[in-house]
Amino acid sequence: MRLQFIYALFISALCSNCQGQPSNAIQTVDVKTFSEKLKTTTNPQLLDVRTPEEFAVEHIQNAKNSNWNGTDFVSEASKLDKSKPVFVYCKVGGRSGQAASKLAELGFKEIYNLDGGILKWNAAGMATPSKEWLGISAQAFDELVKSNPKTIVNFYAKWCAPCKKMEPYILKMQAELQGKASLVRLDADENKSILEAMKLDGLPVILIYENGVEKFKHIGYLSEEELREELKR
Repeated sequence: MRLQFIYALFISALCSNCQGQPSNAIQTVDVKTFSEKLKTTTNPQLLDVRTPEEFAVEHIQNAKNSNWNGTDFVSEASKLDKSKPVFVYCKVGGRSGQAASKLAELGFKEIYNLDGGILKWNAAGMATPSKEWLGISAQAFDELVKSNPKTIVNFYAKWCAPCKKMEPYILKMQAELQGKASLVRLDADENKSILEAMKLDGLPVILIYENGVEKFKHIGYLSEEELREELKR
């Protein structure tokens, strides 16, 4: 009986090792490394795993759209050459990380995932300059943060998990602060130009201004308690 138990443990450990192997194929790299790898790879397989709507607004040159949240990701990925490198990115890195894991499961041996996604790519100055300004203008944003003695700006996106987690308390505070301060929410996808101009490379974003001067900046999830504590200062 004991021998059977030890054998079962041995098989379980073997299976765990086998399942862990695909992750060795994945390299999550910074913008510079991602760009250099793209340039030195002949006919690189570059996947933008965001939605078609996001892809239509902007994408890295020569990328193909394969929506991670769609129903055809696996079938589309199966058409690629598994023996050659594949490059993946999304907006900030969450979806591309999941897509990279799936590609490893499918047998791809060399996968490069862009850390921070296209937001960091753009903030690093890698994007092709757009002739069209999208969303709130720099002048309008400046007027916005000067419109109240204290203004809180929250950049968010509908697909962003930390943004969704923060949304209930942000909306609650938005109502509570009326007459005391201004809490403004701006959709990052609809106001991408100001994000690029401000070199904001992640989501969600909380900015606190006093008389038009930035006093606090936080990129990433921020709890209600942390924001309330910051507003007391």
